[in-house]
Amino acid sequence: MNIVISFILVLIFAIVLIPFLRVKWKGIAAYAVIVINVILSGIIAINALSGHCYDFVFSGSFITGLVHVRIDALSAWFILILNFVFITGGFYGLFYMKSYNAQPKYLTLHNIAFILLYSSLVGVCVIQNSIVFLVAWELLALSAFITIIFENEKIATIQAGINYLIQSHISIVFLMIGFMWVAFKTGSYDFNALTQYASANNGNAAIVLFLCFFVSFSIKAGLVPFHTWLPYAHPAAPSHISGIMSGVLIKIGIFGILRMLLLIKPDFTTIGYIILFMSVISGLYGVMLAIIQHNLKKLLAYHSIENIGIIGIGIGIGCIGLGSGNQIIASLGFAGALLHTLNHALFKSVLFYAVGNVYQATHTLNIEHLGGLIKKMPQTAMLFLISAIAICGIPPFNGFISEFLIYTGLYHWLKEASLFSSIVAVVSVLSLVMIGGLAMLCFTKAFGIIFLGNARKTFKHEIKEVSFLQLAPLYLITMLIVSIGIFPKLFLNFLLKPLELFTNINQIKFIPFQGKAFEIMQPITWAMLGFILLIFIVYIVRKAIVSKNISTLQPTWGCAYIAPTPKLQYTASSFVKSYSKIFGMFFLMNSKKDNEVHGIFPIKGHLETHPYDKLEKWIIDNPIRSYRSFMGRFLFLQNGKLQFYLLYGIVFIISVICIPLFYEKICMLIDFFKRL
Repeated sequence: MNIVISFILVLIFAIVLIPFLRVKWKGIAAYAVIVINVILSGIIAINALSGHCYDFVFSGSFITGLVHVRIDALSAWFILILNFVFITGGFYGLFYMKSYNAQPKYLTLHNIAFILLYSSLVGVCVIQNSIVFLVAWELLALSAFITIIFENEKIATIQAGINYLIQSHISIVFLMIGFMWVAFKTGSYDFNALTQYASANNGNAAIVLFLCFFVSFSIKAGLVPFHTWLPYAHPAAPSHISGIMSGVLIKIGIFGILRMLLLIKPDFTTIGYIILFMSVISGLYGVMLAIIQHNLKKLLAYHSIENIGIIGIGIGIGCIGLGSGNQIIASLGFAGALLHTLNHALFKSVLFYAVGNVYQATHTLNIEHLGGLIKKMPQTAMLFLISAIAICGIPPFNGFISEFLIYTGLYHWLKEASLFSSIVAVVSVLSLVMIGGLAMLCFTKAFGIIFLGNARKTFKHEIKEVSFLQLAPLYLITMLIVSIGIFPKLFLNFLLKPLELFTNINQIKFIPFQGKAFEIMQPITWAMLGFILLIFIVYIVRKAIVSKNISTLQPTWGCAYIAPTPKLQYTASSFVKSYSKIFGMFFLMNSKKDNEVHGIFPIKGHLETHPYDKLEKWIIDNPIRSYRSFMGRFLFLQNGKLQFYLLYGIVFIISVICIPLFYEKICMLIDFFKRL
């Protein structure tokens, strides 16, 4: 209890103090508060992850009743993930935000919102009262909105922030419906009331209640078709906020889904198929759109949708395992989902921070304008490459381990599945394979176009590597990425207690991470690590031999072309041209072309392509356009003439007076027509 109170007092003190500090101390003070609260929450979370469940009770008010704050193994897992991401992201942000020190007013608000973002995320993980949970959820939405719109002088940034805020409040509406439904039936706002109501109303009522919460949390997580806010918010936010949003903010939607599975316990088989279907669509659709993006942050944003889909596939398999009573399938599915939640938070953070370094060096996120940066920013290039390999699920890095768990769960499901289940399992396996293959295509394009070749645009300023301190959190995260890939069982042991919540069995007696499948995993990882070490040794030997020779630089052979130019290189669009032709039906591509192109060496030739989300057009753009068209028919009412506005008031007053007087006659008239 004392730790919780200390946590709250530190937050209040920091929020009051930060506005009065000098500009250079604002970020340091905010980061210090995060560090203190990470230590306080981390102590409880580590103990909870080892099996000790904490339950604190606060008096609340006459509206909320008693407010329970409960930290179990599931809460602890997510708290530890967001603690690590905020520690590394906050440290990176100290250096990234130095270029904005000329905006002290915005920095004050940004740092306060950063603290509130962390505290609200922790609150959502532990609060067990629906009204207080809604307050924390609203605080989460508002604080994230403020951090997103830091560069509010840009119209696109404001539009992205408002888009996020509107969809966050749609999420809150579904949460309110679910909580009000249960409170009306049970008279309690405690989360235990969800379990009581669901257990007393098994069947369709529990499924509908869960789906209500599922829609809400899917909006926050970015599952298709609730994903449309995410590709705008990530590029608009500062890079350290983008990393935190992708690393933990969207994962709070995954936490909400898992928490509601534990509380409501619906028909797990039905819910498992629903989650699996939506997750497969999300994974495929996300990576397919990521490949054609030109904005580097938008590319990573669509990969967040893809990885949320992979996590959802694990949750779906886990639910199906629970529904069929197969503890091995359930354990493998949920373990893969929980571990991939951590893994994605790690490699996606590094990718966003590396992109932040590129943006600070070049002042552009357009992939078509970049090239050859490995010569100027070798450390950023190396860190980006490692994380790109990890996100593609290639050993010996962490992405391989979590995806291997999900694959293993699918293969175990195939052993005992019916005909329909076998078809679903095979489709899921093929989808996961396709997701991995398309991710490799996407990051081959991204790394090749950005860091290899020659610069495609001449920059007026010098491009150089960022400081080592700014790179330090990227190295720390990368060490963890490699460690999980090399020592997977060490990290899988931390999942035993969270899995026990879902499977209701003692994971010490039943260890799901044994057998031939897991005996294969470690040798694969060691073999890949040995292969990488062999490449490194060959590189060192080659460098030692070549260093003794005199090196000369010559122009690249241009096949007898006498006017070499960087424009002869593949562009990002041309790299994936074949892919665009094959899968063009799934997305929109708007082009802008200059038709006046003449001569052998055209100067004014210009072609731009802008990909667009087809689902966004169908689900959001078309309904809004129809609504505007319908409301436009009533514009004549707002004609700017005072006489008409006075007339509207008179008509309203007469209606208010006359309707009650003639109410009985109107009712009689209605009855008369009904009889006819």
